[in-house]
Amino acid sequence: MKILGIESSCDETAAAIVENGSRILSNVVVSQIDIHSAYGGVIPEIAARSHIEAIMPVINQSLSDARLTVTDLDAIAVTHTPGLVGSLLVGTLAARTIAILNNIPFYPTHHLKSHIYANWLSGNEPEFPLLAMVISGGHTQIIYMERHDDFHIIGTTRDDAIGEVFDKVAKILGLPYPGGPSIARAALNGNPNKYQLPIPQVDGLDFSFSGLKTAVLRAVQKDLGLPITTPSHELKAHLNAQQIADFAASFQATVVKITTLKLKAAARQYPAAKSIVFAGGVSANQLLREKLTQSFHHTHQVFFPEPKFSTDNGAMVASAAYYSIESGEKASDPYSLDISPRSIIS
Repeated sequence: MKILGIESSCDETAAAIVENGSRILSNVVVSQIDIHSAYGGVIPEIAARSHIEAIMPVINQSLSDARLTVTDLDAIAVTHTPGLVGSLLVGTLAARTIAILNNIPFYPTHHLKSHIYANWLSGNEPEFPLLAMVISGGHTQIIYMERHDDFHIIGTTRDDAIGEVFDKVAKILGLPYPGGPSIARAALNGNPNKYQLPIPQVDGLDFSFSGLKTAVLRAVQKDLGLPITTPSHELKAHLNAQQIADFAASFQATVVKITTLKLKAAARQYPAAKSIVFAGGVSANQLLREKLTQSFHHTHQVFFPEPKFSTDNGAMVASAAYYSIESGEKASDPYSLDISPRSIIS
């Protein structure tokens, strides 16, 4: 089964064709990072306009790379939730139009499901039941899956998402957007034990990161001998390269501790889980990959997507749709699809 997957939920315009859930025939991604880095974050209106310019060239390129025509497709899948309203509209309207004009079965797909299924794109077969940790710019969740297309949220963030905090801490340190890669690079030259940052105490398997972000801000102000009224955007002028590296390394190490502690608690509560899979842009962080693999490889199969599939892409959308179809999902009516900027995985 050849499925065209289309992704436009935020600032990547992407399309891919995947056969039987894992064989990638094409994968095309146009990123807007260079555009949004000038603003220190994604500007929704700019993102939507950029998607309009890129969506059809990206889809056509994915067909060309796969050496297929639209009539060779067995299904079309598209991200319809969650995401930025304007961005979602561009991708879904393109997918709906192609499906209607060519009478191709149409499958709207949840963005977080797609991130989880990026782990199947390398031919890996995580064993069920499993725990999935989704860590991205907009989401931090632990999900328990007993089988394909079966999702139970057992832990989520109560405030900021983990990737959002990376971006905000990077801004405090004067590092460029996106914050994840910037902090990881800076941390290479830093001492992860230089600054003792707090581990947020949250009941159950939920997360909280807003306090950690504030703790970094206060630690920087204190280290510089500046009053707490000093605006965060003024701090970078007072920081030297070693301070930036040490703060980046200490923050990154604290995030790894938090995720490890929560996952260990989840593994104790769900002892039947045989695999742990990671998903989302933050799963590309090398330190996090190393430490979490060390922590769990003796007790679980541990899976990370290839770094290029950690961020948004169309291949993960097509893979998620395939396994939904295999699990019995019926095609949707492309005339009646609604997008949703916020939606819980189910």
